[in-house]
Amino acid sequence: MRNHTELNEFILLGIPQTEGLETVLLVIFSFIYPLTLLGNLLILLAIVSSSTLHTPMYFFLGLLSILDMLFPSVTCPKMLFYLSGQSRAISYKGCAVQLFFYHFLGSTEGCLYSVMAYDRFVAICHPLRYMLIMRPGVCVGLVMAAWLVGCLQATILTSFTFQLPYCGPSWVDHFFCDIPAVLPLACADSSLAQRVGSTNVGFLALMLWLSVCASYTRIGIAILRIRSAEGRQKAFSTCSAHLTAILCAFGPVIIIYLQPTPNPFLGAMVQILNNIVSPMLNSLIYSLRNKEVKSSLKRLFYKVVFTAVD
Repeated sequence: MRNHTELNEFILLGIPQTEGLETVLLVIFSFIYPLTLLGNLLILLAIVSSSTLHTPMYFFLGLLSILDMLFPSVTCPKMLFYLSGQSRAISYKGCAVQLFFYHFLGSTEGCLYSVMAYDRFVAICHPLRYMLIMRPGVCVGLVMAAWLVGCLQATILTSFTFQLPYCGPSWVDHFFCDIPAVLPLACADSSLAQRVGSTNVGFLALMLWLSVCASYTRIGIAILRIRSAEGRQKAFSTCSAHLTAILCAFGPVIIIYLQPTPNPFLGAMVQILNNIVSPMLNSLIYSLRNKEVKSSLKRLFYKVVFTAVD
């Protein structure tokens, strides 16, 4: 029995119900993935190059841009590789690493959204004390806590998933190694790992969503108390981009958990939206809806152009 449990690799079957569409998907994702990297890299460069953007809000936005470059890089390169006709195999260790970093980066990004919501709450509800409350040490501590929660979550989920023996078949019915796709391949009782996975992911998502809702409820109440229409518009504009990004991030997760019966195709589409499309949308949202970022990008563009001309 021991000899049969030592799988060296898994085979990724890809997105369910998309047989024969590999070329179309390759073209689509070959466009989206580089655009995601470029958009988030430009936002990061705009923040780093402009001293006016060296504030807590843009510190968190810069970290979000880094996560939005790393998160799709966990799944997209391998997907592009096998969509181009190359091998669909992924090593056992590679599968474990992919699952770990998917949940590590995803959980960390969710925590960062909660931190950013708290930052907007302090900025609008306590503007006079904002720089005192969100001082550099606090900002770094919040970010470290987000990374720690993400690492702990990913370690628990990966450990429970890969402590089980896998004796075949090795076909993963998904486009990357995720818990619901890998656990059915175990040749031992996986009910405990399934319960831990569902409970941990669901609990963390719920807690983060509630914290975001709590921050924005207080923000909404504060905005309604502003007497001038111009003041309300200015307060709302500082939050609109972040709120839009949160809806794009948490919306797919909510859809997955509200399904009465799991649908593999819908689940894959929602995960693609969450893993690959949302990071691209974040760069567009923050570059198009944020005047400071747009101004910094223009200055950076002019600087690069004039330097190239000289």
